[in-house]
Amino acid sequence: MRASNVTKAVALALSVAWVAGCSTSGSDSMSGTETGTDTGTTQGVNNGTGVTGSSMSDVANLQTVFYFDFDKSVVKANGFSDLEKHAAYLAANPSAQVVLEGHADERGTREYNMALGERRAKAVSRFLQVNGASGSQVESVSFGEEKPEILGHSESSWSQNRRVELKYVSR
Repeated sequence: MRASNVTKAVALALSVAWVAGCSTSGSDSMSGTETGTDTGTTQGVNNGTGVTGSSMSDVANLQTVFYFDFDKSVVKANGFSDLEKHAAYLAANPSAQVVLEGHADERGTREYNMALGERRAKAVSRFLQVNGASGSQVESVSFGEEKPEILGHSESSWSQNRRVELKYVSR
């Protein structure tokens, strides 16, 4: 069991390193793979989206909840664009801070789900940092299964509870 967890951790670390390497290679897109690094661009702060990241109104209408597959902590490609814009805002506003709240569905032990929520929040944190945000601007918190978005015992409920919520804070 322990060796399997170490193998998973190593595979995740290699995947993250690969994604980080691709984001700085100068290519316009990444190839999709089964590990969740579907096609998308990660070209940093100025990615041609038209959002300069200069004011909170630039990010007010962006997606702030990012969903995950069962037992996975890989950021899905459908969230890349909005996360890049959040990273651009953070890079342009060094005093801005965000809390990433990681969540899991009710399946699994409490301890496992706390760790899974943390891995999900850390995956979003790494994505933001690779795209220009500072590590000091991003805080990761895990709630595991403790704060479900939807109560229920079905896949439709569980899929809404496997998420990371991005919340800007004023300090």
